[in-house]
Amino acid sequence: MTESLTVLGLESSCDDTAAAVVRLVDGTEPMILSSVVHGQTDLHSAFGGVVPEIAARAHAEKLDVSVRQALEQAGVGLDKLDAVAVTAGPGLIGGVMSGVMCAKGIAAATGLPLIGVNHLAGHALTPRLTDRVGYPYLMLLVSGGHCQYLIVRGPQAFTRLGGTIDDAPGEAFDKTARLLGLPQPGGPSVEAEGRLGDPKRFRFPRPLLDRPDCNLSFSGLKTALMRMRDQLVAEQRGLTRQDRADLCAGFQAAVVDTLAEKTRRAIAIYLEDNPATPMLAVAGGVAANAAIRSALEKVCGETGIGFVAPPLRLCTDNAAMIAYAGIELFLTGARDGMTLSARPRWPLDQNSPALLGSGKKGAKA
Repeated sequence: MTESLTVLGLESSCDDTAAAVVRLVDGTEPMILSSVVHGQTDLHSAFGGVVPEIAARAHAEKLDVSVRQALEQAGVGLDKLDAVAVTAGPGLIGGVMSGVMCAKGIAAATGLPLIGVNHLAGHALTPRLTDRVGYPYLMLLVSGGHCQYLIVRGPQAFTRLGGTIDDAPGEAFDKTARLLGLPQPGGPSVEAEGRLGDPKRFRFPRPLLDRPDCNLSFSGLKTALMRMRDQLVAEQRGLTRQDRADLCAGFQAAVVDTLAEKTRRAIAIYLEDNPATPMLAVAGGVAANAAIRSALEKVCGETGIGFVAPPLRLCTDNAAMIAYAGIELFLTGARDGMTLSARPRWPLDQNSPALLGSGKKGAKA
């Protein structure tokens, strides 16, 4: 292994422009020397969701600023780096292209190796950055655009056990917030409102629990909430604050129950591998939800396996996870040249059929 490896990471797959510097020294823990994230919430708040064109323009304006800030905070110059890692997909293509072109410019100017990183792999490898979790471990990747159960066997070796066949949980939270007039991003808004509500007042469906696999569905759950909202509006000519809180609490309870049960099934399959130190890790923006974390930790306690959830700042999109994934790929000999392409779709498990279907550009997830 290289005695010391320092990598600059860039992330621009959705609505966060990020840069970070991570160092790995042989025999020590990985060190996040800097992590800079410029969010775009204010730019998109009036539209009820992320507008790809606005996001791409903001990335183009902030990437060089983010890189400069990350290098300054880390106290290193470009000459002290060993490689540049960048999210090359999946994501909003305009944002991904902005990051890839910026990374190519740095690599071309400095001669540094360029490493394209799958954004999902960044999330999936975060537990190794934060807790040095050993392979193989079970990962629940749960975010605004993705939800998958993965057995992580290596930096490029992932086995998907199941995932969402339609909306991701974060997407469902965002749509629920829009339906109820709550601000974006929807996850924190629905969670905060739900704390004031009664989760038992409205009994929403727990999708796909009648099926024995690990697949999930959240589109119908969102539709059930919309119908209940419309019924309340028709009956009483509007929603009270308590109605809204109870709807949020009931919706969140359904998501929590569904994820808990499907996680039990995924754990049973994972344990067939007889891992030396069985571990469930959770990452992605929705992993910041306290109720979901608590339910998953309870399931792990009941099944006798360890539980790891990275710090909240590393659950949402960031470049430290991309830099670290770049380090692991670098150590396997992975390199990309100036032909590196931005990919809107890039499944981690190349051998499993696509959950969300395929188009001209390949499988979505």
